Amino acid sequence: MRVLVACEYSGVVRDAFNARGHFAMSCDLLPSDAPGMHYQGDVRDVLDGGWDLMIAHPPCTHLASSGAKWFKNKQVEQAEALDFVRLLLNAPIPRIALENPVGVISTQIRKPDQIVQPYEHGHEATKTTCLWLKNLPPLRPTDIVGKGNRHVTKSGRSLPEWYNLPPSADRWKIRSATFPGIAAAMADQWGGQC
Repeated sequence: MRVLVACEYSGVVRDAFNARGHFAMSCDLLPSDAPGMHYQGDVRDVLDGGWDLMIAHPPCTHLASSGAKWFKNKQVEQAEALDFVRLLLNAPIPRIALENPVGVISTQIRKPDQIVQPYEHGHEATKTTCLWLKNLPPLRPTDIVGKGNRHVTKSGRSLPEWYNLPPSADRWKIRSATFPGIAAAMADQWGGQC
C-alpha cells in the first residue's frame, strides 16, 4: 500500500506503516524529526502521487477549541485553515483519515466519524482526537489502560499530566505528536484496506 502521511514531521505514523511493509512517506513544511522517506514542502505538491491512503494531520492552531478565545481575531486564518481541511478531505485518494482535536471542523465542515483516546491504545493519557474518515472503518481499541494522571492548574483547569509541560521552543511539537499506539492501530487496521 502507498501511504501519504500529510502534515507529519515526527515520522511516527509513517514509520508504523513502513514497519508493516507498506511504502509510506511523510510530508510537512518542517524537516522530519526521524530519518525516513519525507517530502519537505507543501502537501499539494504530492497529493496526485497515486496514493492508496492518506492520513492527514492539518495544523490545529486556528481550528482547535482550545484557542477559541482568539477566534474573533483570526477569522481570515481560520477560513484558510478550513479551506485546507476541505482540500485534504477532497484529495484524489481513495481512503482518507484526517485527525484534529475538538474544534471548528465539527461545526463548519462536518462532525467527526470517530473520537479516539491514547488510553484505548496502550498509553495512560487522555488526548481527545477526532477522526474524519473516507472509506475506512473506525479504529478499534487495541489496549485499554488507565486514563493517566491529571494536573490541576492554579486557575482550577484540569489537564492531562503529559500536556502540562514547561514553556519551551518545542512544547507545541511534543503536544501535537501522535501517540505510537494510535499510529500502530492505524497501520494494523487500515494497512490491509486495499
